[in-house]
This record gives sequence, structure tokens and C-alpha cells, in this order.
Amino acid sequence: MARLEFHTEIADPLGYGCRLLRKAYRRGLKVVVCGEPERLGRLDTLLWTFEQLEFVPHARLRAGERPDAALQRTPIWLADAAADWPRSDVLVNLGEQPIEQLERFERVIEIVGDDEHDRQAGRARWRHYVAAGHKPELANTPADGKEATP
Repeated sequence: MARLEFHTEIADPLGYGCRLLRKAYRRGLKVVVCGEPERLGRLDTLLWTFEQLEFVPHARLRAGERPDAALQRTPIWLADAAADWPRSDVLVNLGEQPIEQLERFERVIEIVGDDEHDRQAGRARWRHYVAAGHKPELANTPADGKEATP
């Protein structure tokens, strides 16, 4: 069963996601990030610009697409919820819907923002996972939400 963690009260979920992905990349982990296409588009842009002298290699995978064979070594995939996700160590959910195939991953990280809408969506996902027999954990997220742990 996948380790399921909730990182909560994050003031800037996309910035937090960038830092989390940078750490995962440095550790040699393969990661899929899922969520709504618009949000993933903003994350894609941020991954190119959040650190001036650093690049976090990633590729975009839209619904209905399959991972391109030439990009199989890409460590980080930004994938629409309906996409055919590549094999990975970690799944990061930036979306509002729960993940249905947790067993495909060793670890699943749910990032929950600090606004009321994000908190409500995060609580609904937590309840969904518990009802499905999973045991989510609350991660020790720093108060400033800056230091992400993959």
C-alpha cells in the first residue's frame, strides 16, 4: 500500500510544489504531478523560472496522450488526471479529486493550500481515502510552507 501524506496549510502550493520537485529530482526520484490542466500549465512555467540558475527537467502529459518513448528518462511528468501516467516512485496531487490508483506508487503526496476552498477539497479527499481503506498521514509541514520534503 502506498504511503499517503497530506501537506496542509500551504500558502503557495505551486511554489511549494516546485521546491518539492527540485528535491525529488536531486534524489533521483521519478515523479508524476497531477491536477487540473490550467494549474499544471502554471506549474510548468514556474519550473522554468522559479530558480534563476537551475532547471528541473520535466515534461507535460495531456489527457489522451501516452508518454513519448524519447522522453522515457524524464524524471518529472506533469500529467492531467485522465492521462496515462508513466511508472513513478511518487505521485503529487495538486488537483481537487482523489487519486484512484494509489497502489501504482510507493508514495502519494497531497498538497493542500491554506484557503478555504483548498481546505474543503483536501478534507473531502481525506474522507474518500479513509472510506477506501487507506490510512493518510499529516506531514510535518513547516509553518512557512517553504521546505518541501519528497
